[in-house]
Amino acid sequence: MTNEPPKAPPLYPKTHLLAASGIAALLSLALLVFPSSDVEAKKTTLNLELETSAEQLKDESRAAPLVQAAGEQGSPFAQIDEAAASTQKAEQQTPPAEAAAQPAKDPAHREVTVASGDTLSTLFAKVGLPANAVHDILASSKQAKQFSQLKHGQVLQFELDKQGQLASLHSKVGSLETIRLTKTAKGYTFNREISKPVVRTAYAHGVIKSSLSASAQRAGLSHSLTMDMAKVLGYDIDFAQDIRQGDEFDVVYEQKVMDGKVVGTGNILSARFTNRGKTYTAVRYTNKQGNTSYYTADGNSLRKAFIRTPVDFARISSRFSAGRKHPILNKIRAHKGVDYAAPRGTPIKAAGDGRIELAGRRGGYGNTVIIQHGNRYKTLYGHMQGFAKGIKTGGSVKQGQIIGYIGTTGLSTGPHLHYEFQVNGVHVDPLSQKVPMSDPIAKNERQRFLQQSQPLIARMDQEKATLLAMNKR
Repeated sequence: MTNEPPKAPPLYPKTHLLAASGIAALLSLALLVFPSSDVEAKKTTLNLELETSAEQLKDESRAAPLVQAAGEQGSPFAQIDEAAASTQKAEQQTPPAEAAAQPAKDPAHREVTVASGDTLSTLFAKVGLPANAVHDILASSKQAKQFSQLKHGQVLQFELDKQGQLASLHSKVGSLETIRLTKTAKGYTFNREISKPVVRTAYAHGVIKSSLSASAQRAGLSHSLTMDMAKVLGYDIDFAQDIRQGDEFDVVYEQKVMDGKVVGTGNILSARFTNRGKTYTAVRYTNKQGNTSYYTADGNSLRKAFIRTPVDFARISSRFSAGRKHPILNKIRAHKGVDYAAPRGTPIKAAGDGRIELAGRRGGYGNTVIIQHGNRYKTLYGHMQGFAKGIKTGGSVKQGQIIGYIGTTGLSTGPHLHYEFQVNGVHVDPLSQKVPMSDPIAKNERQRFLQQSQPLIARMDQEKATLLAMNKR
């Protein structure tokens, strides 16, 4: 019998150490067989936990070993692989929820989109309708022929009856317009459906950086609205030569909305344009007689006897001069008008109401229109490419009406308009000529005008202030 103290029992049972060694070998082999990226890609997590309870260890020893002897069922990860394969197979056999939820398509409904080269016959063939069905539709009425005026991307909706014959056909031909054909006992009836949009007001603000058109586009204004703004303010601002970098504008206009989407625009309700530091304001007003015009904020008419320039956004290539060397005749000769250079075909507008004194050829002017405005004023438009429809000698025109198009007829070196202005038979510089004013708001309408105009001007002030405050943040 010895006096040596009894040995302390091992920290872990021998069976625990063997299990730990096996697990360590298992992890080492996993890192060799499956790189970390593969394990992560499979999203497989292996949780290992050492139990200190002897009873639990006995239970584990009775279970099938996680690590199998070499040669038994191949890979030491056979059970894991089999479990993963079983899970994957089960997932493949389970139909996606989306597929199960998809409703069955209506066999009586067909929808085709017009592609390049498509005709009404090819579209009918795509939905299984015979060629004679096309003939029957187009022969049903003159209006039905609109279905043959196809546009790329247009969608045609077909509804078929139980026999597979055409029951109805409809298509949107615009943001607000739908045309429809419906089969009846007597043939096909044509209907046009016009949707009525909600009209709301919108605001736009812009600063000129390069050109009015580019700045207006950045501000969200369409080309037509930009032209309207130039037309409204064109009595005071020459948009061909007066626009400068740093000029700015504010516009309140009508916006047409369908199903939450903007489908068009309407009238300009108010506009303000600051040009070279001077601000011009326009407000739309309809009087009690139903006549609509634009006025300044204090009620003076913006409509004057003459607009400042007969061509929108043109470039002045030659000014009024008492002694200019003619580019073709090569001699000093008075230039009694202003030349506006613009692309061939650009519309030319009548500067004011009047009677057409001449619409035809006139010497070096080429195709020319001369308009007599009352007793004192006369305007001339030369080098036209051609005349607008209805423009002829002896006829009458309204201010802003298109009378012809930019050309290079007569003694001309390039496409431009030669524009002259006469007062009592004497040529004057149209750029410096003071134009007559029209009548202001009538006294009995002034209060009504202010009730409509003041909120519009306040709207522009408020919107601009809000916009500037946001930009400073």
